Amino acid sequence: MKKIIITTLISIMLSSNVSAGTDGENNISKSKKPVKDCFESLNRATFALNQGLDKVIFEPVAKAYRVLPSPIRTGTSNALDNISNLVTIPNNILQGDFKKAGVNTGRFVVNTTVGIVGIFDVAQKIGFPEYEKEDYGQTLGVMGVGAGCYLVLPVLGPSTVRDTAGSFINVLGGDPWYNASVSGNNEYLNDTAYLTTRVLAGIDFRAKNIDSFENLEKNSMDFYASVRSLYLQDRQQKIINSNITTETMDDGDWEEIESQ
Repeated sequence: MKKIIITTLISIMLSSNVSAGTDGENNISKSKKPVKDCFESLNRATFALNQGLDKVIFEPVAKAYRVLPSPIRTGTSNALDNISNLVTIPNNILQGDFKKAGVNTGRFVVNTTVGIVGIFDVAQKIGFPEYEKEDYGQTLGVMGVGAGCYLVLPVLGPSTVRDTAGSFINVLGGDPWYNASVSGNNEYLNDTAYLTTRVLAGIDFRAKNIDSFENLEKNSMDFYASVRSLYLQDRQQKIINSNITTETMDDGDWEEIESQ
């Protein structure tokens, strides 16, 4: 269980979205209240720790991963995306978006079978569109739960009180993949299967966004504030399902981050 928790934390940090801004409080378009950085001093210290880990461990691994042939990376990304539907579908239902729940269920069934566990995105080719991924933090936001204070968690990276609570729902029964591989008594799936997918998801995301992260760091007067602002904007964008643009990254960079 300790391995599961540690690996989950690492993968979440790797796949944390970042964004731009400098205010201590971040007013997000269409949000009712600004998200306060209640623990800024502690958050900045934790951010520095996480950056050190990224430079020493995560970034070098991601760069090595980019050397792999494109078909291998594409197939891996497709398979991981397919697994993520297992969390997206129940959140579609909880948010009352039954159309997307149906489409995502269809995508999962087709890609898991015909697409060989999701390696090939057959569903896209036969008319099943790909929608934005959903999680329990987003669902809590849709239900009107406030974000709470902004947090930077060790290894996990950017979060809020609400998003942290949403992450716990995954390991409390909200993630079917976790339930089947870790909590269930399945002779074909075990802790290793879950650990592998979580680690690969983090590496895959980090590898896709190496240039975006580097550009953001180079162009930011305050990298911590930029990460905080972009993360909060991205989370709010996903909750309201709108198209907020940022001024610190070009469209290609933003699309890369948003595709995860």
